[in-house]
Amino acid sequence: MKKTAVFSVMVSGLLLFSMAADAQYRTGKGQEETPKTESQLILEQAESSESPVVITLEQALEIALSENVSVKVADLEIKRTQYAKKGAYAALFPQIDLTGSYQRTIKRQVMYMDIDTKSMSSMMGGSSATSALADIMQRIAVLEQANGITPPAPSTPSTPETDSGAESAGSSMSDGLEVGRLNTLNAGVTAAMPIVNAQLWKSLKISGLDVELAVEKARASRLDMVTQVKNAYYSILFAKEAFNVYKEVYENAVKNLEETQKKYDAQKVSEFELIRSKTSVANAIPNVYNAESSVILALWQLKAVLGVDLDMNLDVAGKLGDFSQQMFYDIHQHDSISLDRNTTMKQLAIQAEQLAENIKIQKYANIPSLALAFNFSMNTMANDVSFNEFRWTPYSYVALSLNIPIFAGGKRYQAIRQAKNQYQQVQLQTLNTERQLKIAIRQSLNTMETNMKSYYAAQDAVAAAQKAYDIAEASYKVGRSTFIELNDAQLALTQAQLAESQAVYNFVTAKSQLEQTLGQDFIE
Repeated sequence: MKKTAVFSVMVSGLLLFSMAADAQYRTGKGQEETPKTESQLILEQAESSESPVVITLEQALEIALSENVSVKVADLEIKRTQYAKKGAYAALFPQIDLTGSYQRTIKRQVMYMDIDTKSMSSMMGGSSATSALADIMQRIAVLEQANGITPPAPSTPSTPETDSGAESAGSSMSDGLEVGRLNTLNAGVTAAMPIVNAQLWKSLKISGLDVELAVEKARASRLDMVTQVKNAYYSILFAKEAFNVYKEVYENAVKNLEETQKKYDAQKVSEFELIRSKTSVANAIPNVYNAESSVILALWQLKAVLGVDLDMNLDVAGKLGDFSQQMFYDIHQHDSISLDRNTTMKQLAIQAEQLAENIKIQKYANIPSLALAFNFSMNTMANDVSFNEFRWTPYSYVALSLNIPIFAGGKRYQAIRQAKNQYQQVQLQTLNTERQLKIAIRQSLNTMETNMKSYYAAQDAVAAAQKAYDIAEASYKVGRSTFIELNDAQLALTQAQLAESQAVYNFVTAKSQLEQTLGQDFIE
């Protein structure tokens, strides 16, 4: 029998061990097989790679959605409001508490009783009543001695024995009687539960609206973050375009300087043109450095918005010209505008709904409420600390309390008026905000349309300036034009190229601002 029991225990232990090992293996395997997101892979590659990791605009937005601090804070705020909502629902359930207290008496209370022994004796039948009273006082004296209290000495008797006892008892009562014990213990459990409470029920709906407001605020944070990422991304592309333009200007200036130097050595140009050529090269160098610094600063700004390390080796893909291909399509895509998805308007709508519910809550303060309560406690009093000798006395009750509001000096009425006032304020703010948003939408559309026209005009200007520069450069080589004319052609070409890039940059930034105002999400 013992062998069989031992064998059963061993088999059970082996089965439990195998199940635990299998569960651990599955857990570890599941953790290993958890796929990493594309943004995590990009960041890991950027941390370990020596060459810059090139990311697109979509990849930058995905990284920001997972790493941006404001987005994380907004998500935590949603969780906080969800916890608060669950905590509000807890008010519908019984609230149960364990209570306990200990009290040490320093000075007992004194109880006084004024007793006229002669009148009491005549009322109760003479000496028999007096003897009964004396017997009661004797018992009280015994209890006082048991509690460690020394009673006052009785007066010297000058009357018969019965009268002496009654007078002694009366003297003891007139001197006061100390009551209570030194140690008091109390332990129990209390429970309370609302049965009818209209204000509590309505507050639960407001807690749900708090969660909706937090979700909408989180969406607003994402929309704002997407706009910041787009603008930072476009700033890098614009800075690169400017850098390429100024770099081309510098290279042309160096090439023209070499050509001028050859002509000067051959005595075909004056020293003035050589000096002008050298000045053009010197003037082009700071512009190249400033443009390069702008690219670096724009990259830092993008990394800060993404929420990654500023030293991370990242770069952006594409150029501004890639976004100019659909400028005409995008401007007409927003002909029919609506604020239905605008996050500011949605937040104001939720706040207005909250205030409307708050008005009802203040009105519900005039409705009676009903609550249920239960209490069970154990009490004991003793002069020593011997717990085994304590005598515990139970006490319990069940109570049903009804509260009917009648008069509070106009407090509830003023609270209703205050809630209505706040509701009216939000309605006025909503109207004003709607006007301002419509102005912002029209301004964005106007900016987009203006820069679209500017872009098409700049394209023609670039083509004409490039042709003029080529002619001026060829004429300068054969000596048919001066360096001043060549320099003017270069300046016109530079301005046209920068105007073209500036038009595209202004268009895409206005477009991103319009998308944020309309409440278009990242997927769209």
